[in-house]
Amino acid sequence: MQVNITEQVLCSSDLTTGLHRHLTFLSYLNSFLSVTAFLKNVLILIALHKESSLHPPFNLLLRTLVTTNLCVGLTAEPLAVSYWMSEVNEHSNICRFVLPAALLAGSILCLVSLWILTAISVDSLLALLLGVRYKQVVILKLIYVIVITISIVRLSFQ
Repeated sequence: MQVNITEQVLCSSDLTTGLHRHLTFLSYLNSFLSVTAFLKNVLILIALHKESSLHPPFNLLLRTLVTTNLCVGLTAEPLAVSYWMSEVNEHSNICRFVLPAALLAGSILCLVSLWILTAISVDSLLALLLGVRYKQVVILKLIYVIVITISIVRLSFQ
């Protein structure tokens, strides 16, 4: 019942009275950012595919981060634009479906990105602390386990 009340409040035209120009501007801006995020992350994935000098576990962490950011550009930002435009055009039926999807996609993808960034930071710290032993301790299987665990833990708390 709580979700329905929240959706009714957030999908109400009373909430956005006088903000239509701002929401339209944000929609155009996020549409542009969505396209640039997609293109930028695709180019980075191509570059990572061609680059073979990176340590494979670090490469996997970078690919995971870029893929997560690519998904933000493909899902979270377009869903936010859909939500704002449904508010501007007063389509509360669309808003009720788009709002939960936008919140879910945004929270999952953004937190997974932050956790992967944390894993990259820990990986860099281990590289500094372990020196020569780093490549023996930080192996690809370990990074796969970490990435999968981050994804499962995040999805299970949703």
